[in-house]
Amino acid sequence: MSWVYLVVAGIFEMFGVGTIKRFTERKNLASMLLLFLTFGGSFFFLSLALSQLSMGVAYAVWTGIGTAGGAILGIVFYGESNNPRRLLFILLIIVSVMGLKIVG
Repeated sequence: MSWVYLVVAGIFEMFGVGTIKRFTERKNLASMLLLFLTFGGSFFFLSLALSQLSMGVAYAVWTGIGTAGGAILGIVFYGESNNPRRLLFILLIIVSVMGLKIVG
């Protein structure tokens, strides 16, 4: 169950990064609440995952999901570069996270 919590924490982290972008564009109460909700959910589920997973692996997976997911959200919703080299390195992050799950 800890891995499920960790993936949920990573998804919240990914959307948290997206809400930072939203907040910089629209500084209103709804954006701020969404920002606190997404990062709050991320930290809550990360704390649940840390009850059974090692800190190093959990942190690496959590930040990996957030980093790759944030980059993908930027490409899809904000027109950021989808240069093949950039996509390769995002893929490497995802493969590394999967590798940590396999060996962790």
